Amino acid sequence: MPTLILVRHGRSTANTAGLLAGWTPGVALDERGAAQAAALPGRLADLPLAEVVTSPLQRCQETVAPLLAARPGLRAHTDDRIGECHYGDWSGRKLAELSGEPLMEVVQQHPSAAAFPGGESMRAMQTRAAEAVREWNARVERDHGADAVYLMCSHGDIIKSLIADAIGLHLDLFQRISVEPCSVTAIRFTRLRPFLVRLGDTGDFGSLAPREAPAGGDAAVGGDAGAP
Repeated sequence: MPTLILVRHGRSTANTAGLLAGWTPGVALDERGAAQAAALPGRLADLPLAEVVTSPLQRCQETVAPLLAARPGLRAHTDDRIGECHYGDWSGRKLAELSGEPLMEVVQQHPSAAAFPGGESMRAMQTRAAEAVREWNARVERDHGADAVYLMCSHGDIIKSLIADAIGLHLDLFQRISVEPCSVTAIRFTRLRPFLVRLGDTGDFGSLAPREAPAGGDAAVGGDAGAP
């Protein structure tokens, strides 16, 4: 079965503004995010990518653009199922103000029970994304063979939920996973089980240097902004 390369979009204007973007239109890569996207073709140069699948949101489309330009024969397929979680009434709000909402504790500690007002549940988010991966696995294997490698460009919470699904980790524990902007995660699928072979690789060890942690050690909903 294929190997899936999961790429989180580069750093966005919402990341730096501390906003929960969700499906808010017009959220683009910031200057650092554009540089991260420009470096992506070089980082993935050794991989014979068979397909590229991307979230429909602008920040993901901008992230894969340099990769597609570097490989003229490759085209992107858009799949809404790997689009960001539908945060509903929380979309576009500052994370700092959302931290005081009672629901945030559920999102952090019991995400399988969390449903966003006017949006979707985190459980539904994981289900749709995992379904998309299973369907794309079958399609890529059919069209390109069992050893094919393909790429999906998506969002922090989506990628974390897919990692949890692949390694049999309950959704309630997925906030223990961190994937920075433009990080690369690789999952190799086999007939009996998936193998997580890379997790959140940015090639930048500077991001591991000590920095101020969120209050209470909470995970950043939607994914953090990475190193400054």
